[in-house]
Amino acid sequence: MNLSEVTSEIKNLDLLAKQVVEGFITGIHKSPFHGFSVEFSEHKLYNKGESTRHIDWKLFAKTEKLYTKKYEEETNLRCHIIIDNSASMHYPIVGKQTVGNLNKVGFSAVAAASLMEILKRQRDAVGLSIYADSYEYYAPEKGSERHRKMLLHQLEQLMVSNSKSTTETYKYLHEIAEKIHRRSLIFVFTDMFQANKNNEALFEALKHLKFNKHEVVLFHTYDGETEFNFNFDNVPKKFVDVETGEEINLYAENVREKYKELIEGYFNELKSKCLQYKIDYVPVDIHKGYNTILTSYLTSRKKNK
Repeated sequence: MNLSEVTSEIKNLDLLAKQVVEGFITGIHKSPFHGFSVEFSEHKLYNKGESTRHIDWKLFAKTEKLYTKKYEEETNLRCHIIIDNSASMHYPIVGKQTVGNLNKVGFSAVAAASLMEILKRQRDAVGLSIYADSYEYYAPEKGSERHRKMLLHQLEQLMVSNSKSTTETYKYLHEIAEKIHRRSLIFVFTDMFQANKNNEALFEALKHLKFNKHEVVLFHTYDGETEFNFNFDNVPKKFVDVETGEEINLYAENVREKYKELIEGYFNELKSKCLQYKIDYVPVDIHKGYNTILTSYLTSRKKNK
């Protein structure tokens, strides 16, 4: 199923997350696997004389090789998901969030739910933080099904919220960093829009997340069509900053070339700074689906095993 073409209203985030992950797994299985499974901690080739109890017969049918599922008793990884819920993350303006028509915060919520589904399959613990101009929600890392359902409910509420808050990313990333004491894999969903602090303050806050040897992945979330390519009709338009309220009237075509030059420079600056701080920088266009996000989890998980 091509989720980007589906226009039905999102009524069950848990079910949608399962569909996203199943589609992703199908793509991986065609590989086949490269020694990694998203169903269990890992697979290994079956050795003659071992118990046949844990042979993966479905995988045998696809690969004609005998693999056994290797389980681990304890939680393998701790993961904390951070979502920016400021006004700019509620762009573009949509009526009802549908699978094929999401704003940035809606996309982040579906992506987070999909990560939680794959984390559940790997028996990893997950926590959640949501912020805007206040620290709106915090839940520590846990692995229980009850905890996951509670986080899913919070994400569903996020999708129907209507934030008018400005962004205090630098402030709350510092607060979140202080709360996460045990080494974790941290995913941050933000558009990196910061109205009232310079970029250095924001970069310092990201750097703080590396404290305690956390692995940090920054999902720089944006609308590629308008926020990157500046594709607007060439008629006079009033552009309003959703966080500061500043207004400007202009023809998109008159500034598109200069705008793209500036935005590409900003993206490159983000990439360079993240490289400097050893943070994984992943630009995420909300129209391009979730495979990049789930692949980033698998890559980071393998580094942290």
